[in-house]
Amino acid sequence: MKAIRLDSYNRAPVIGDIATPDIGPDDVLVRVRAAAFNPLDIKLQSGVLHGYFPLEFGYTAGTDLSGTIEEVGANVTNWRRGDKVIARLDPVAGGAFAEFACVPAHYLVKVPDGMAFELAAGIPTAAGTAWQALFEMGNLDVGQTVLIHAGAGGVGSFAIQFARAAGARVIATASGDGIDIVRILGADQVIDYRHTDFAETLADIDLVIDTIGGETQQKSFGVLRRGGKLLSLVAPPDEALANAHNVDAQFVFHMSDTDRLARVASALHENNVRVLIDQTVPFDAFAQAFARQSSGRARGKVIVTMA
Repeated sequence: MKAIRLDSYNRAPVIGDIATPDIGPDDVLVRVRAAAFNPLDIKLQSGVLHGYFPLEFGYTAGTDLSGTIEEVGANVTNWRRGDKVIARLDPVAGGAFAEFACVPAHYLVKVPDGMAFELAAGIPTAAGTAWQALFEMGNLDVGQTVLIHAGAGGVGSFAIQFARAAGARVIATASGDGIDIVRILGADQVIDYRHTDFAETLADIDLVIDTIGGETQQKSFGVLRRGGKLLSLVAPPDEALANAHNVDAQFVFHMSDTDRLARVASALHENNVRVLIDQTVPFDAFAQAFARQSSGRARGKVIVTMA
């Protein structure tokens, strides 16, 4: 089968031919129909996360996929050949950017009814991270106000919609065409960060979702109410700043959780949450998708489709 392979850190991934994976008794073989990029994929390729996610080369890239079950292991009783599924693979194992993937059966979640594979592939990491931050760590409640940085990004686009569905007031930062995007997604207030300093206009925020880090993270402490919370997806927050502002600050380390993914998929379906797609490219044009994700300018998800 064809797969996207990494031969070492800091080298561009390439298409290669490898053996179709064998499955164990508790696994299924998924014919991949679509796979999605995440910022994590770029960090893995660069080697900056080697201490957390050490890769063995050659490594088949990708964690988020959708497809149909081709074969089930001897112990698998709750899935059948032909079932439409989504999954998030272990980052160290990888394997999503390939024609077939070996997936532990307990990682699988059913594709929401009527959802295209391209959209389904965009769910696992981005939507799961948004859900974890908002509700499991942020405890967002009805009537609270949340500030979501980079609202037109993969995580931000889901966070806006989930927060609105939960009855929260949503403020999002964006720029360029992202301003209209976050408005369409449901943000109550949009701040064009290129022209307006959010730190000078906002106050008494209950929760900040930081997807940027650096100066943006540091300024965010000042807009929180006393006892508010900052959750960062990119870097551990400054504890001294958190203490100085009398707020709680935590790093969101997203781990695969099938129960969460099932809840997220259900919430997407029930609340008509949109999967924001930046671009969809065929497998043979993988380099284009990799470059787009690496640019940091993607509006939503970058998807690779298999024939």
